Amino acid sequence: MSTPTADLAAAGVSIWLDDLSRTRISSGNLAELIESRNVVGVTTNPTIFANAITDKNNTSYDAQVTELAASGATAEEAVFAATTQDVADALDVFRPVWEKSGHVDGRVSIEVSPDLAHDTEGTVASAKELWAKVDRPNLLVKIPATKAGLPAIAEAIGAGISVNVTLIFSLERYAEVIDAYLTGLETAKAAGIDLSTIHSVASFFVSRVDTETDKRLSAIGTDEAEALKSKAGLANARLAYELYEQKFAEKRARDLIAAGANAQRPLWASTGVKDPALPDTLYVTELVAKDVVNTMPEKTLEATFDHGVVTGDTITGGYDEARAVFAGLADLGIDFTDVTQVLEDEGVAKFIDSWHDLLTQVAEGLEAQR
Repeated sequence: MSTPTADLAAAGVSIWLDDLSRTRISSGNLAELIESRNVVGVTTNPTIFANAITDKNNTSYDAQVTELAASGATAEEAVFAATTQDVADALDVFRPVWEKSGHVDGRVSIEVSPDLAHDTEGTVASAKELWAKVDRPNLLVKIPATKAGLPAIAEAIGAGISVNVTLIFSLERYAEVIDAYLTGLETAKAAGIDLSTIHSVASFFVSRVDTETDKRLSAIGTDEAEALKSKAGLANARLAYELYEQKFAEKRARDLIAAGANAQRPLWASTGVKDPALPDTLYVTELVAKDVVNTMPEKTLEATFDHGVVTGDTITGGYDEARAVFAGLADLGIDFTDVTQVLEDEGVAKFIDSWHDLLTQVAEGLEAQR
């Protein structure tokens, strides 16, 4: 019997889990999800690590914190040690997946410090440090798609580092991300780096787009506004896939791919449904196409496995309808450029807050051991 997650994988979607903890690895749960839920990768962010490391019921970090405290480590050093160990261990679990997929999947992402979101040089230095420390070929270093992040993405790719570009909300920024990726590949090629070893995904956020847009539609309150609710997120993602198809069909990308490079796959992030009135698998089953990644919180993964209905490609036939959604938003006076800038600013701020909460709690834990 096939399962919805198996059907999703067969339709060309790589299923990644948007969560990681040491107990998930050590208990065998991660291996079980690979086996039973078709999970072929993991994404992490500062919030995920903050939840894992500061969980009072989770004792799996205690021994390492004790050891780090004895060595005089700072909170930043302790977080770096703990998170890179978790990611390295997860990458080892995924190694057979990486091999079987021809090095496409079996990926785990780790993010540069959110404090560096507007610091190009600091981001590049952090990416190189994480890449060297984890030292696994199936790693992806997460770099945010801020204005300062774009040249950092190009430089990291140019140095042979595989990158997960995160916090993408607008088509305009996504086009710049693809350009940064291609620029990095050109640099790597000139340096004699094997392009086939460099991989990248572009993480396009979905549900947060609906949350912000629907708030503005509610403020307008007309029937026309109500009719457009919960449509912007899917429309935005579908047009992102169209842009992906267009950009990687152009000569610049084709020449690099002919030289061994990989296309940068679109990744759907923020796929947990926030509105309880909507189907809980909406941002999974309505964003199916070949060569995409969908990273899901465990709740969304389990909902998809339990009752997701996969009907094949639900993206490429919807481009005109997606454009009509944005025409309708514009007619109502909604400035989508402002929507996406607000979301980027909020996304960066939330990760910074989680990061500092984590550092504070780890500092307290270290102090208690001294």
